[in-house]
Amino acid sequence: MPVNIPDNLPAAETLENENIFVMKGQRATHQDIRPLQILILNLMPTKIETEIQLLRLLSNSPLQINVEFLQMVTHESKHTSQDYLDYFYKTYDQISQNKYDGFIITGAPVENIPFEAVDYWEELCKLMSWSRRNVFSTMHICWGAQAGLYYHYGINKYPLDKKISGIFSHYPVVCNHPLLRGFDEIFYMPHSRYTAVRREDVEAHPELQVLAVSNEAGLAISATRDGRQIFIQGHAEYDVMTLANEYRRDLKAGINPVMPENYFPGNSPKAAPIMYWRSHANLLFTNWLNYYVYQQTPYDIDKISQV
Repeated sequence: MPVNIPDNLPAAETLENENIFVMKGQRATHQDIRPLQILILNLMPTKIETEIQLLRLLSNSPLQINVEFLQMVTHESKHTSQDYLDYFYKTYDQISQNKYDGFIITGAPVENIPFEAVDYWEELCKLMSWSRRNVFSTMHICWGAQAGLYYHYGINKYPLDKKISGIFSHYPVVCNHPLLRGFDEIFYMPHSRYTAVRREDVEAHPELQVLAVSNEAGLAISATRDGRQIFIQGHAEYDVMTLANEYRRDLKAGINPVMPENYFPGNSPKAAPIMYWRSHANLLFTNWLNYYVYQQTPYDIDKISQV
């Protein structure tokens, strides 16, 4: 089934070229069906690239999905024009009375800053508070996961000795968990961060459950026991060139970045990387949509706050 996106969204052309069925808003209004309502708070500086990555994964499902994008009005984007954001993205005031089956909060390049020092922190806190009454299941990604764990459960992040960057092997901790259904005993996922949430801090909270970890990258996936909050410290959504682009960006900026591990063939930045996490990325998003959004959300979306 298609993913319904705003009319004229630039990501549509890329997705259609990949034979991904996207439906524009005008056509979707004529469908006699109750689609899932998904809201995406895109905090990444590379807005269009992130849109493509997430829509690609959300589309790999038999479910029809309506997608809306959200911006932070207390933050001025340096990489995306305000005209673009005003046209394709909504604000909290515009969506605050709505209900959503699912909500995605992306990562953001602010992990070296204390949460309270992030310019849009207060607005994000208001949004996360709102989500508990107006969203059935929220997926938090990378810094978004750290922010969610800190806001909802008081679990802090800690600086790492060096940036974790690369593709790392992981293993499920909980057998047959619905979010990881169909996963192999070893699976791979990209990471790109300077900070981490500790596994033992999550395990110490009675409402939380550690689902998957990496011997190299640490805690990867955790969730509340009811699946209403999902926290992913990695970037399953990254495409094959994302880490290379980040590495070359940081080189150009004179940051002297660590080379992404297990990524460039022969550890040569000139070699084209190979994508070997695509299938599990698709499975992760499909499982979330199926088991924690579609199967549990009320058919009458206005009743979400009563669940």
